[in-house]
Order: sequence, then structure tokens, then C-alpha cells
Amino acid sequence: MAVKIVRQPKKIALIGAPFSAAGFAPGTEKAPAALRAAGIIEKLQAAGYEIVDHGDCAPRLFADDDEHRRARNLTEIVAGLNDLKIRAELAVKSGAFVLVLGGDCAQAIGLLTGARRYYKHLNLLWFDRDADLNTPASTPSGRIDGMVVAHIIGKGAPELVRFWSEAPLVREPDVTLFGLQRLDPPEQDFLGKSPMRHIHAADIQSKGAANGAHDALAQVHADAREFILHLDVDVIAQEDFPAVNVPGSGGLRFDDVRGSFIEFLKHRNLLGLDVAQYNPGKDSDGSGAKKLLDLLVEALSARLEVLTAPAAEPAAGPEEMTSSGTTA
Repeated sequence: MAVKIVRQPKKIALIGAPFSAAGFAPGTEKAPAALRAAGIIEKLQAAGYEIVDHGDCAPRLFADDDEHRRARNLTEIVAGLNDLKIRAELAVKSGAFVLVLGGDCAQAIGLLTGARRYYKHLNLLWFDRDADLNTPASTPSGRIDGMVVAHIIGKGAPELVRFWSEAPLVREPDVTLFGLQRLDPPEQDFLGKSPMRHIHAADIQSKGAANGAHDALAQVHADAREFILHLDVDVIAQEDFPAVNVPGSGGLRFDDVRGSFIEFLKHRNLLGLDVAQYNPGKDSDGSGAKKLLDLLVEALSARLEVLTAPAAEPAAGPEEMTSSGTTA
């Protein structure tokens, strides 16, 4: 059955993903509740959005899982992704902009899979200090958070590679990594041979945040096809945002991230955003939640202004999409 998706620029479909099973430490599962308590719904409503709250998935928690040292906690991760996928399918079908609050980086697989239900091809913009391109064969930790992009492009544990039946979930040439500052040797080797695009933090700072964002949008073919944005907040230097499990010095400062992020959010072909790795347990005074919330509201407000401007054409999805993600 064909499904016509009409994009709704004034609506946000909100999903909480209280996950840490893929992570390097616990804590990120508390992020959705912390951001809700900080007033994300009320602030977005005040900015002019209608919020459709799809609720929070069941928590999927960090564990050592030393029995599976090459790919830890897969059972919990897959269970969480199944929950998120169902919510994401409903959200995407509604035409609203999808906002996933998490959580660990594996949540991106759930959002992408839900969107692929209706879109034959999607591009991915991965805004992260890390490439997340290790596999169970190369991983130094066994933590899936360090392998998410590899699984999205079809390399790694079968349970995740086949989570979308028509692997890969996103093709290598359709992925752009943005903000890179930490790469393991196997990841460097892979990127040297892959058609995947990537932009390092130093290059963004050299040319300016907005210019760097425009380069990334061109690389991900944003004008020609819908795309999903993943934001791992540890891309922000720990000097400006320490409330994460794997902080890093150097790289992009908060203003760099802000400048690029706003440009990404203003693009009409952006279908959805997942926000990962904020840890309220490392944010005792709540300043990190406020900083992140202010960033999200500012960027989404800029998006609303652009998409509802009188000269703008109505935002609409592809003409007809079948329920299997193929054009009718």
C-alpha cells in the first residue's frame, strides 16, 4: 500500500531513548528524563511548535557483559532498537520532524530503520568526534557505541547489520562524518579506502562553522535527498561540555558546534535528529542540560523560521512511498 507523507514543518515528534547498553559507561539512559524535566516540550511549544510526544522507550542499560567481549549487550541493544523503530515509523509517517533524545549512539540505527520504512534511500550526517567505524573484529572495547557507523553501512555483528533487512541501512557514499578528532588506526585505514566523506574538526575551525556545515551538506547531497542528523554531544570539547562519558580536549568548541548545528537544522530535507551521549550524572548543577536545551531550541527555532517563511515552498516528502520504502 502506498503511503503519501506530507511534511509538517510546525510539528515535532518527540521520542525518548533511555539507553546506555551500547555505551562505555552508565548514565546516558537518564538524559531523556533530564531534558524533559528541564522543559524541552514547553520551550519548543513557546517557540511555535506543536509537540507530538511518542513517549520513552523502555530503558536498556549498560552492563559489562564479559561473556561477549567483541560485541557487548547485543540482546539489550536490539530490544531497544525494536522499540525505537516502531515509534520512529509512526513519527516519520506523520510528517513531523523527528527528535530522538538519548541515550547511546546505537539509537541512530532505530531512527534510520524507522525512516527507511518510507524512504527508499536516506543519507546520514554523523556529527561526532569519533568515526564509530570499528567492528567486532577490530574493536578495543567491545562497546557498540564505537561501531555504530560500521553497522549502519553493513559491517559487523549480524544482529545489527541485518536489523534492516536490506543491508546496508545507509550506503557508504551517502554518509558524511563531521567533526572528527579521534580515530583508531583501523578506522583511519578504512576511511582511506572508503567512498565515505569526512570532515575533521581542524578543517571546520579553519574555514568557519557555517562554511564547514555547507560543505558537509553538499557532501551528503542534502539538496537532492532526505537525510538524518546524529549529534553526539561529546563532539564538544570537554572545556565547554564535560557532561559526557568519553570527553575529549581540543576539537570543536561549543560555538563551533552551535554554528554548524544551526545550519544543519535549517535544511528542509532534514527528516530527523537524534541526540546522544549527554550524561546527567556528570552534570550536578544542571548547567549541561540547560546548555544542550538552549542549543536545541535555538536551532529548531531557526528551522521553523526558515521553513515557514512566506517565500518558502511547502515542505513535502517524496511523491509516493510504499510501505517497504520503494517508490510507488
